[in-house]
Amino acid sequence: MLNAMKTRGKSLVAGIFLVAGGLTLGMAESKAEPRDFVLDKTHLYITFFVSHIGYSDLAGMFLEADGSFTYDEDAKELSAAEVTIKTDSVFTNHEARDNHLRGADFLNVKEFPEMTFVATKAERISDTEGTVTGDLTLLGVTKPVTLDVTFNKAGNYPFGDGHYAVGFDATGSFKRSDFGMSYGVQGDIVGDEIKLVIGAEGIRQGD
Repeated sequence: MLNAMKTRGKSLVAGIFLVAGGLTLGMAESKAEPRDFVLDKTHLYITFFVSHIGYSDLAGMFLEADGSFTYDEDAKELSAAEVTIKTDSVFTNHEARDNHLRGADFLNVKEFPEMTFVATKAERISDTEGTVTGDLTLLGVTKPVTLDVTFNKAGNYPFGDGHYAVGFDATGSFKRSDFGMSYGVQGDIVGDEIKLVIGAEGIRQGD
């Protein structure tokens, strides 16, 4: 279990990339020092796909999100992770559709301006692959969601300020009807399953 996790979690991607080298969630007997990371907004892509009447998958993105985590690289320990997505930042490259998605039929952004994800468990598959399970809160409903994660790289940036970064990709899915979003499910007008494809980098703090 996460140690000292905040009650209010912040979207969809927190602690995702911390699976490399035997990550476990919780306290461990280690002399290594936990470090704080924040998600790099300029390299954060939260993309979703949903069936459009069965003809094709509609692609969309959330353009605004914040997140942070605490990670011990030597011990492979995640002690806190949280992400928040701004629901009104949804983007599908079609203004009328985006306005519909922001309305009561879908994201209801006026009443629920944020979607949050809080990591609760991580399991290692290999040095570069694993899963992270967390609590997703959408439309005021909280359900567990599991993401398959690929750890890409950790190290200092080769340009700019040379900050230390951790990079990852993650995929997962959930049923929107589980969160009370049922518009278009009957008749498969709008698919029930939401597929996620996420890419992100975390910047180490305090360097």
